[in-house]
Amino acid sequence: MIVLPVVRNFIESRDHRLMRRINSWSAPTWVRMWMLAATRGGDGWLWYGLGIVLALCGGPDRFRAIAAATSASATGIFLFLWLKRYAGRRRPCHIAPHCWATLLPPDQFSFPSGHTITAFAMAISVSAFYPVLLPLMLFVALSIGISRIVLGMHFLSDVVAGAALGTMLGYLSSSLLRA
Repeated sequence: MIVLPVVRNFIESRDHRLMRRINSWSAPTWVRMWMLAATRGGDGWLWYGLGIVLALCGGPDRFRAIAAATSASATGIFLFLWLKRYAGRRRPCHIAPHCWATLLPPDQFSFPSGHTITAFAMAISVSAFYPVLLPLMLFVALSIGISRIVLGMHFLSDVVAGAALGTMLGYLSSSLLRA
């Protein structure tokens, strides 16, 4: 099984190269504001607000949509908490300083991105019931994922894994509740 360490080293070397480039990038003010707003949106309040809007205005599918989103994101939270402890990967901000972002991470481990898992779980599960929302929900989820990289909270592979896991959870949850 020499393949796994080789693949891991390949991914980590690319992650660290991107981290060094981003950490030294003095982003324009609009990018900074967008990234900070996106990452704060992924802290949870945005999803609670979406749940309230769906409960009030979501039509006949609102409760199934809320149940799908809740189950996908709750499963994602348990999954990323376990995976973070299992992987034990240090965050980029703990390895090298960032030139302008001074956010404190919510925990000490990086892999996978919990913000991204939750964002994609919500985007996919809600969009299954309200397809017209798919472009907006994907924009929000992608913005949250990108913000985690740009702000030095996660590596690219953390976010890619989080997006894949969140997408899978959102799809499974909505499939079970739409049937």
